[in-house]
Amino acid sequence: MTPEAKARQTIDTLLTAAGWHVCNVADANIHAAVGVAIREFPLNPGFGFADYLRYVNGKACGVIEAKKEGATLTGVELQSSRYAKGLPTTLPAWRRPLPFVWESNGVETHFTNGPDPEPRARSVFAFFRPELLVQWLALQPPTSQRNSNGVSEPPRTVLDCMRNMPKLNLSLVRSVSTPLQPAAQQALTSTRIDRQPPPCARLRPRSIPTSRERRRCDRRF
Repeated sequence: MTPEAKARQTIDTLLTAAGWHVCNVADANIHAAVGVAIREFPLNPGFGFADYLRYVNGKACGVIEAKKEGATLTGVELQSSRYAKGLPTTLPAWRRPLPFVWESNGVETHFTNGPDPEPRARSVFAFFRPELLVQWLALQPPTSQRNSNGVSEPPRTVLDCMRNMPKLNLSLVRSVSTPLQPAAQQALTSTRIDRQPPPCARLRPRSIPTSRERRRCDRRF
């Protein structure tokens, strides 16, 4: 078995374990289950084939670009995002370009959430269940929805909502935790992917109360 075939076999297993119905184009039925993944799906001329085209509730929602086991996935999202733009116009879709993009070699999987304010590929532990994608898609406004100024409403995602959280009222926060709160909010809304600890973990040691100081505060309350 070639590395490519081995990776696709593993991806099939991972998708099935996550509740997806996996099939070939010849026997595809987009209503066979809540989530359907179709192998080697032909796209518009010039876009080639999507290794996997994914449907939820009968509408296309994303693609998977499969690589051989051991292949590096960094940078592959550029290829995957191109496939997300090649769906034939006659086929039903939740949004165009397709909102969700994955890359996988069977061992490592990356995911890009297109509606995010700054879409970036992130490493994930497994493929999401189709029911979860249905919940995410339900939060998206219709493409024709516009605000009072005539501008299309931006998609609503978890990261988008976190970036628009109301500012923290420091007067309601205990003094011992005040230095951590703004840094924690910044870490939650950041799209950086690196091994550097979040800002709240790089505070001076004395910014974090000792156990003795915590006991003293507890006695006050």
